[in-house]
Amino acid sequence: MATTEMLTEVIDDQRAWDAQTIDGGESWRYALTPDCFAELDAFVAQWQGAPQDITGIRIQSTDFPACAALLQSAVGALDSGRGFVIVERIPMETYDRDAAQLIYWVIGQLLGTPFAQDVKGTLLYDVRDTGQDVTQGARFSVSNVESSFHMDHCFGDPIPDVLGLLSLQGAKSGGRSQFLSAYTLHNELLKEHAQDLPVLYENFYFDRRGQFKEGEKSVYEAPVFRWDDQGLHIRYLHYYILIGQERMGKPFSPAQKRALAAVEATLRRQDLHVEMLLEPGQMLFTSNHWLLHNRTSFEDYPEPERRRHLVRLWLSNRNGAAHH
Repeated sequence: MATTEMLTEVIDDQRAWDAQTIDGGESWRYALTPDCFAELDAFVAQWQGAPQDITGIRIQSTDFPACAALLQSAVGALDSGRGFVIVERIPMETYDRDAAQLIYWVIGQLLGTPFAQDVKGTLLYDVRDTGQDVTQGARFSVSNVESSFHMDHCFGDPIPDVLGLLSLQGAKSGGRSQFLSAYTLHNELLKEHAQDLPVLYENFYFDRRGQFKEGEKSVYEAPVFRWDDQGLHIRYLHYYILIGQERMGKPFSPAQKRALAAVEATLRRQDLHVEMLLEPGQMLFTSNHWLLHNRTSFEDYPEPERRRHLVRLWLSNRNGAAHH
């Protein structure tokens, strides 16, 4: 199996935070300024006068100088800080859902270049419970069950550099977002399970949930951890690895079992993650290379219009070339 260079020392910088050392919750939030809203309002009004498909619109940062300026520090937080930011807030009492998604589409493009989230080429992806069953091949994003800690598109290449989520409607209960740094996970494994780490730099099979084209494999082969001059990269969603190995007829070796058990035990530690509830109108952006996220299970309202609804955006980095 292919191995990559392995990180063998503890990383101690802003990316390696835990629940005690992360900066305060107020600093996670980046408020849209009046000047930025003025730019966005003018753009929304222009669009409402001549509506077009939102995902066909491409913008330049020079078109929205006030918004671009306030997001500069958010870029630093995503790349080399805590790994996630909350941009707030689109007032859902003022804007309808289409206008809110247009604003989100603009803000997203100030942070990166949108790219397709499925084989159909979807750029704005609805995250809501459609009653589909993960055990029958569905993605966690269309169910209400806990997703477990993961990064997005672990079964594909290239992966998004940044993941975006806009909340349009919250659940009746549950559906909290949790975040955990892969640097912290790696540090803990190095301290407590050093003998198991090398296995995680070898390839596993990830089930692709039907997201592959004719001639492509139904699984993706990659290591959990990779370390290069860009930093630490993680590919992980435990259930997809479980199904991928099964699909390939490759039972876990004792060493793989031990290593994955160590990862899962570490991810369950309450002292390593933070959590929050995304409010309607808030936009969340996270690094997708080294930040793991989880969504807890949730219960919806019975009325369709009150059901939990988030909109997901995948972005490649600002020079338009996603890391592999």
